[in-house]
Amino acid sequence: MNILQVTPFFKPVWESGGVARVAYDISRNLHENGHAVTVYTTNRSIYPSDLPTNRPTDVDGMNVYYFENLRRYIPGATPPVIPYRMPAVAKRETARFDVIHIHDHRTLLTVIASHYARKYGVPYVLQAHGALPDDTGSARMKRLFDVLWAKKVILGAAGVIALNETEAERYRNLGVDEEKIAIVPNGIDLAEYPDLPPRGRFRAAWGIDDATKVVLYLGRLDPTKGIDLLIRSFGEVGQEFGDAVLMLVGGDMGHNEEFRRRVRSLGLDDRVIFTGFVSREDKMAAFTDADVFVTPSFTGFPITFLEACLCGTPIVTTGNGDLLGWVDNTVGFNTAYTPEALAGAIGRLLADDALRDGFSRQAKEIVRTRYNWQAIVHEIEALYATVANGYREPRGG
Repeated sequence: MNILQVTPFFKPVWESGGVARVAYDISRNLHENGHAVTVYTTNRSIYPSDLPTNRPTDVDGMNVYYFENLRRYIPGATPPVIPYRMPAVAKRETARFDVIHIHDHRTLLTVIASHYARKYGVPYVLQAHGALPDDTGSARMKRLFDVLWAKKVILGAAGVIALNETEAERYRNLGVDEEKIAIVPNGIDLAEYPDLPPRGRFRAAWGIDDATKVVLYLGRLDPTKGIDLLIRSFGEVGQEFGDAVLMLVGGDMGHNEEFRRRVRSLGLDDRVIFTGFVSREDKMAAFTDADVFVTPSFTGFPITFLEACLCGTPIVTTGNGDLLGWVDNTVGFNTAYTPEALAGAIGRLLADDALRDGFSRQAKEIVRTRYNWQAIVHEIEALYATVANGYREPRGG
């Protein structure tokens, strides 16, 4: 098939978040399976880059357009991604594609790509990546986009990809027909993790001995992730496990001082470690050294859950935001979004070595057999073939 992938950011602009990584992994696997893949993206988010712009560039055998993003010329603000040269290229090329896969629905790339897809009768698949709600982040901009374009963009799709049942229900509530919804999770490329770090390296770097229990959060330190709730929960955990530490691994999104105030108010200064942003290698070392990985709230399907599983680290999360049903009692626990419930689930894992070991074995198995990109891209190929033929059969996940 001749496939167009549309994503606001792509390799090597990894700092923009998980959508860039997922779009790249899907595209690369499609290319390796023999499909012709073209990518429309932009050249940067907020950091400088020397990527070639507004012309096709070979990236791992794929034809990638890094459209110049006018956002870089508006300092001190975060306007939408503005690929000003994309309409001319899309007008010229869209009709030759068999199917278009659009990642992240609230972007001008989405508006442009979906417009020309409808104009030339090319089916497109839309993947919102957990971003359907409009009450997080720049809520005002999201609502404005929804008023202007969302209904046409979403309901015009030949198929939509939901990362979990929560997101599938959101599509239904927006009026998407059931037969258009496919639940397809994110995955992980096992080839990118040939050798996991030996246990103890991350602990040694932060002066933590092997006997200390480590509770890990890894991701953006943002209030929407439930960081304050996690700190309060750890205050309860710390009363039972006097040697436990909480490691908050991730870049400061402008809220670290309020998190530090919460830590101080609970008398946890010497028990909570803010590491800041770490390299990918150090991230995997942190997963390997942790006893429990905790993400209180999320949307979509965070890759961090799969990386934790790959390292055999049990997971504790909640149903606040989205819900991943496969976690509960298989690789860890889903629990209520309260300090008491979260503390209880964390404490249960810290106290029971056999329980942690069982979840660890199951976590390693599930990520290798179910949540790897090779298996998932086969599902995506089947979806493409179905929408390209002009119909969809009901699918589950």
